[in-house]
Amino acid sequence: MGAHREDVYGPDEADVADARAGLIREIAATGALDDPAWRAAFEAVPRHLFVPYYFVGRPGGYDRLWRGDPDPARRRRWLRGAYADGPLATRVRDGELISSSSQPSLMARMLAELDVRDGDRVLEIGAGSGYNAALLCHRLGDERVTTVDVDPEITESARSHLATAGYRPAVITGDGARGCPERAPFDRIIATCTLPSVPTAWLVQCRPGARILAPLATGLINLLVGNGTHGNGAHANGTHGNGARGHGAQGGVRGRGEGERGTCAEGHFLNTAAYFVPLRGVPGSRALARRPLGGLPRRASENELFRFLLTLTSGSLDPHEALSLWERERRPERDRFGVTITGGRQWAWLDDPAGPYVWPLSPGGVSLDGS
Repeated sequence: MGAHREDVYGPDEADVADARAGLIREIAATGALDDPAWRAAFEAVPRHLFVPYYFVGRPGGYDRLWRGDPDPARRRRWLRGAYADGPLATRVRDGELISSSSQPSLMARMLAELDVRDGDRVLEIGAGSGYNAALLCHRLGDERVTTVDVDPEITESARSHLATAGYRPAVITGDGARGCPERAPFDRIIATCTLPSVPTAWLVQCRPGARILAPLATGLINLLVGNGTHGNGAHANGTHGNGARGHGAQGGVRGRGEGERGTCAEGHFLNTAAYFVPLRGVPGSRALARRPLGGLPRRASENELFRFLLTLTSGSLDPHEALSLWERERRPERDRFGVTITGGRQWAWLDDPAGPYVWPLSPGGVSLDGS
């Protein structure tokens, strides 16, 4: 009965075309579709097929919108939302959001930064609705795309959406933190879920020169997997004072040789905010440690860039130390920060992976709800 009602009340093709064209114009205005190949992918892949229903927040819970609603006004609202440039909650369990379809303009920015080339093999961590995997399939071909999610309901749903849209990548149910060794090696890994640190299993599944793009500490880290070299060209400016320093990693990957091929990576954060559902099954990714932020001035505690720094330095810097650093360094943007991984260690840094400002990435994080 449900399937019949969806057929009866499905959206009008002209309405879909208009809504999709409006979304493409909106994304293009951000500059994220300058690559004709990605613009073609967004024009070809129908997002509404990947979100036949989604949830919108309301006082006390969520309201479900779906394509088969007998109320024409609610169906129009569903279609507008499906082609709005915003994230959509696609799966809620016991009142908790566990899966979503990301904001399309952010997806476009991430795909552009992933810098895929013809023939690349891509691993996606976090299947979501399947929409991102479909975009990758359109660009590269089904056989070169693998998407992994720990939740069998999510992978089953993503596989169904992909098939409906005409795409058949490898959709794997498994722990995203371990990657997908049976499908390796990969030229690119993209995660659509927030991480407390980068799983080292991903690095060994990459070819040298591969790229990893993942949400970390409310930002997007863009790592180049190396062969004992420096990744994305980290730079030092030598202008630091004698303020708060991180603990742990020192010296970076300089001078490391070929013996660490496939185990080193380094790169900067993109200069954009990114908030995703946490990667499940990894300690510290779901329940972030709560640290009191009392006593901090509002200009800092409510500043999005300062909150990024707090998350990135959790477990290494007291919030007041972080504030001192933030002010001394003139409120640094995200792209001055980076991450280095080598020899089983990984650390974040400001300006230079060799210091003086370095912080080991911990499995925990910081709650930024003002508590």
